[in-house]
Amino acid sequence: MKASFKKHTFYFKRPSGTSRGVLTEKHSWFIELFEEKNPTVKGIGECSIIPGLSPDFVDFESYEIKLNEVCLNLEKYTSNFDLFNEFPSILFGLETALLDIQNGGKQIIFNNSFSSGERRIPINGLIWMGDADFMQEQIEQKLAEGFSCLKMKIGAIDFDSELRILESIRNRFSSDKITLRVDANGAFPPSEALSKLKRLSEFDIHSIEQPIQQGQWEEMKQLCAETKVPIALDEELIGVTDLKDRKYLLDTIQPQFIILKPSLHGGITGCKEWISLAEERSIPWWITSALESNIGLNAVCQFTGEYGNNLPQGLGTGGLYTNNIESNLTIENGEIYLKKHE
Repeated sequence: MKASFKKHTFYFKRPSGTSRGVLTEKHSWFIELFEEKNPTVKGIGECSIIPGLSPDFVDFESYEIKLNEVCLNLEKYTSNFDLFNEFPSILFGLETALLDIQNGGKQIIFNNSFSSGERRIPINGLIWMGDADFMQEQIEQKLAEGFSCLKMKIGAIDFDSELRILESIRNRFSSDKITLRVDANGAFPPSEALSKLKRLSEFDIHSIEQPIQQGQWEEMKQLCAETKVPIALDEELIGVTDLKDRKYLLDTIQPQFIILKPSLHGGITGCKEWISLAEERSIPWWITSALESNIGLNAVCQFTGEYGNNLPQGLGTGGLYTNNIESNLTIENGEIYLKKHE
């Protein structure tokens, strides 16, 4: 089997605010696999990075050196996924390409009810950071599109303004009509986190992602024990690759939820292990894409389809780019599915 890679830059339809600044473009690399005896059948996988968050991305040059090494030593890397402990995005791309070529190179990563077009997966509508008017505009759009679960990124404007936005939703819709999630991306100082969580609890918040910066396990443990808003770990899981360390993290912090992104949390292999450990401890979980194009998003959706998880997933990022890869992924009424060919 032979492998190659190529870089692709995607452009956001409108600048998207995150805790790491405003994004206007997004870089991915596509790994292609093919057999010399049958070069027309190709497997493709996306290596998606978010600068400042992806543990395996320092700069373009070193990332492409690693990709080239993997492509030149394919047998070595495909026989030992532990070699990717520090490179989860590359592992996810390679895993996806391998599964794709094994299934005939038709972007069928897993044979399940999602990939066959029979299953729809509920997802949350993502509200990007920005000024109050922009965030309110997005909320109205998502409600009009039929979403019943909204996830609002917070930490970009003052906290009182963010609370007023949440209050405006709750004044119109109770929690049995609209589920509200918030994502702090570590924005709260530990000394202020508990009081802010208490204020958020007034609005029947389903969960808050990563209220304080990762790496503060004792502080996070205390927050999870005392919070009035269930806490979901996200960034906290990045870089924790050893099985014993994963167990210790979950047993120490005892979070209410964990959130998994294959590009950040150990590829498909690593996410399967996290899911197994979480379920052993009765910790609910859901899966989120990490700004992949439709190639990677399709793979994440099909992986999600391997599980009977009925919580809304974080898979609604397919419409972000002006130059996304064409796909049959379709979102209707707050659900994502693969539209069958006519």
